[in-house]
Amino acid sequence: MAARRILVVEDETAIRDMLVFNLGRAGYEVLGAGSASEARHAIANRQPDVILMDWMLPDVSGLELTRQLKRDVETREIPVIMVTARGQEDDRVAGLEGGADDYITKPFSSRELQARIRALLRRTAPGGDSVMAVGELRLDSASHRVTIAGDEIPLGPTEYRLLSFFIQNSERVYSRSQILDRVWGGNVYVEERTVDVHIRRLRKALAKHGYDKLVQTVRGAGYRFSASGT
Repeated sequence: MAARRILVVEDETAIRDMLVFNLGRAGYEVLGAGSASEARHAIANRQPDVILMDWMLPDVSGLELTRQLKRDVETREIPVIMVTARGQEDDRVAGLEGGADDYITKPFSSRELQARIRALLRRTAPGGDSVMAVGELRLDSASHRVTIAGDEIPLGPTEYRLLSFFIQNSERVYSRSQILDRVWGGNVYVEERTVDVHIRRLRKALAKHGYDKLVQTVRGAGYRFSASGT
């Protein structure tokens, strides 16, 4: 099996070189970029499986570049881990709402970073060839596409996994911690508020056709996916 490709977008040369070296030793094919423009060039030439995105870049911020990538049909499914020294809760939420699939704060250990990369690759890997349907909503795990009444619904990898989990567990109420365990994995350290961010993104994507009502908040308990929408 070919090595998974990681793009490290980091303007500080010493940090970028360290990440490239450590991840290369772990068996990944690693590319480096020191700016948003270099990152775009690298992605166009050899699309990565995961992007490690520094928040502070010299031309365009990593947050804005992530937003741009998630709006582009060619790059929106590439998972992004935001890597930054900005550790406040509001910053983490802004990064996730900006499109990042995970967030790690400097300083961090190589072991933790690799664990997050492995978990992200697991949860964004294509599934089998089954099609799940709720009304006109269809999730095709073979093509990794979601459609409603034939219209393709653009979802990030985490929102896709959330929707797949909800459809398979319809009508059951799950707490935020349970959703984290099932969708993110039990070995990933992610705050429960992260679930709320991705739920909002999933609802927004489904809202055009009114299917956002299927993802319901159960006050004091968590979330439920109801095919009836009631």
